[in-house]
Amino acid sequence: MISDRKNDHVRLAAEQHRPDRGNDFDDVTFIHHALAGIDQEDVSLTTQFAGIEWGTPLYINAMTGGSAKTGDINRDLAIAARETGIPVASGSMSAYLKDPSTAPTFKVLRDENPAGFIMANVNANATVEQARQAVELLAADALQIHLNAVQEIVMPEGDRSFAAWGPRIEEIVEGVGVPVFVKEVGFGLSRDTVLTLRKAGVTVADVGGRGGTNFARIENGRRVAGDYAYVDDWGQSTPACLLDASDVGLPLFASGGVRHPLDVVRALALGASAVGVAGTFLKTVLEGGPDALITQISAWLDQIKSIMTVLGAATPAGLSHCEVRICGELREFCADRGIDVRRFARPFPTVP
Repeated sequence: MISDRKNDHVRLAAEQHRPDRGNDFDDVTFIHHALAGIDQEDVSLTTQFAGIEWGTPLYINAMTGGSAKTGDINRDLAIAARETGIPVASGSMSAYLKDPSTAPTFKVLRDENPAGFIMANVNANATVEQARQAVELLAADALQIHLNAVQEIVMPEGDRSFAAWGPRIEEIVEGVGVPVFVKEVGFGLSRDTVLTLRKAGVTVADVGGRGGTNFARIENGRRVAGDYAYVDDWGQSTPACLLDASDVGLPLFASGGVRHPLDVVRALALGASAVGVAGTFLKTVLEGGPDALITQISAWLDQIKSIMTVLGAATPAGLSHCEVRICGELREFCADRGIDVRRFARPFPTVP
């Protein structure tokens, strides 16, 4: 049953993929300063957060594992991560914790990418021992804990108990032995949630906002009656979450609805330290295998650097000094939440 569910998730996620679909990233625009550009050879993609350094602010976010088919996908993702030098996260390893025979479908991430930065992935119901098992299987450099309460209530066989999640995260942070990144799966992290995660000692909060793969819709597609369609638009978008939690003091990752390199740069300008992509990369690897994904990621990295060159940002962190305009529904969200968007009107430094 687990194997069938994992395969269903991949199929339904691929069917959802619509790169032309608008989302709140379209409400974020850069003010163009024609003399802001720098030399591209002076631009570095290296990003730093919480004492960790990555050579790129782009990573392959959690997708899959737990069946023969998804094991093949993880192999291709690992090869692409290895060849492009970007970090990669495993899909939820709940299947492995329930059925150790599925271990190879996850371990292939490390087998094919022995020197890469790999994140194991468990849900917030996992025990400390289970978290350690997941990390050990992948020789993982960090652990992702995913929060997916909305998905669970729509999932026919999903969990219905969430009260222990907060205390359990604290226990895992204390006992797992690697940095802990907590992520939403597509419904967003509010400012209050990020504050709670900071107090729990997590290393990074991946806001995982609405706008990309919709797991409520996926799980509803698996229901006979399809009777949960009304939660399709649940949650906050990725840009909204970044703006909401920008002053909390915990490093933020951005994922959910990232369609192209400009969205990556937008997220970095709104305060993200790194940006994760899942649905877009999944579609590519399903259609063209690892070679197609390597080509796509390489192009994205080159284009991210080119956009940074035009904006005059020598590093991903430097994008936080670029002048950004917030409009549309995203501006309305900020007004409702008391977020002053004028602070993003950062004037281009003029020569004295």
